[in-house]
Amino acid sequence: MTERVTLITGASAGIGMELARVFAANGHRLALTARRVDRLEALASELAARGGKKPIVIACDLENADAGERIAAALAAEGVELDHLVNNAGFGVFGDAIERDHDTQLGIVDVNVRALTDLSLRFADQLVRNKGGLLNVGSVAGFLPGPGMAVYYASKAYVISFTEALRAELAPRGVRVTVLCPGPVPTEFQARAGVGSQHDTAALNVSADQVAREAYRGLMANKRAVLPGLGIKIVPFALRFFPRGFILAATSRFQRQRR
Repeated sequence: MTERVTLITGASAGIGMELARVFAANGHRLALTARRVDRLEALASELAARGGKKPIVIACDLENADAGERIAAALAAEGVELDHLVNNAGFGVFGDAIERDHDTQLGIVDVNVRALTDLSLRFADQLVRNKGGLLNVGSVAGFLPGPGMAVYYASKAYVISFTEALRAELAPRGVRVTVLCPGPVPTEFQARAGVGSQHDTAALNVSADQVAREAYRGLMANKRAVLPGLGIKIVPFALRFFPRGFILAATSRFQRQRR
């Protein structure tokens, strides 16, 4: 039989690294991909030292148009196929969209939207064949308009919508599909986005390892969505009681305070 693995993108830090640890602790053989191969190799060695089989390491930048083909070729060369796919990789930049670098913002679309879509569709047949699962990492930002991080917020709205639609399509074929929507998580994301973590709402902060644990349990339980932490769970419900214009203005004020 072909060996089955769980592919995790953006596994070199933050939530992706913690997801790798949680999946490995639950007996999954992993394939890890990210830009920073040195970090992936260190994580792979750590997981192997805990008694599991060493993960497959695939150095790849998801901004590149051929990233999906390269990942698929690497997995085929190892003679494995997927039973779980975790699309965790993603990034954002802070500031008014018209003032930020054009190519960087298109890179957000490449990673957060195009690559996630490519991998979800590219490996769907394997997930169906192996009755596996798909975990896409969105954000609570996907429920809101995001002036000050317009492209990032919009990309996460896409992730939520796309994942929920795939859930309806793949559920009859035996595939679990879950969207993870964390709020502020202290990781390297803030530094890359240009926002200090001290500007986030401390009451909503949840650690990356807690997010990973809740995400894994939610996927295995076939939950539609996982919103880690009590404060974040309230957000989508609370938004129903406010006009969209009010939410837009409130988000804009909050983002201006982060400048």
